[in-house]
Amino acid sequence: MTFTVRPLDPSPDFAGETSVSDCELVHGWVTHPKAAFWLMQDAKLQDVEREYMAIAAHEHHDAFIGLGDGIPVFLMERYDPAHVELQGLYDAEPGDVGMHFLVAPTDTPVHGFTLEVITAVMETLFADPVTRRVVVEPDVRNTAVHALNDAVGFEIAARIEKPEKDAYLSFCTREQFLNSRGAAARGVTR
Repeated sequence: MTFTVRPLDPSPDFAGETSVSDCELVHGWVTHPKAAFWLMQDAKLQDVEREYMAIAAHEHHDAFIGLGDGIPVFLMERYDPAHVELQGLYDAEPGDVGMHFLVAPTDTPVHGFTLEVITAVMETLFADPVTRRVVVEPDVRNTAVHALNDAVGFEIAARIEKPEKDAYLSFCTREQFLNSRGAAARGVTR
């Protein structure tokens, strides 16, 4: 499968390549039971629109729709952890990039698909030569994402307390990613 990303358009009247707006699409994803760790289970469409309008207006945070062969299949957020999410919780280094991702729910799961998605997300982030390491802060209870993070090269550095959750602060350098099982499975090379 070929993955690409495009900026999420939070405008209510934008329908992109689907008949629904990006926020309508994402609303269905973030409120799905499998997205419990996204912390938006009870969000209304207007809440999602407001959230992604704020992200679009923020100079240190971006949101993207991930496409698999042209079809929306994941959400990706990129942020500067020195200014968003982790500000004051760790010593940010030049080249640090924060990331969130969410795979669209499906009734017909494909084995290995989520690993392909996180690998594509990491490829996208490391395509910028300024990116030296990717930083994530998943909920300590989210064992599925811990396994995925491990597969693409992340190492847990510390357990941290955030207002909304206890999280594992984790890092993945370019070198760790290139040496990971996820990169190898997708044929990523130097």
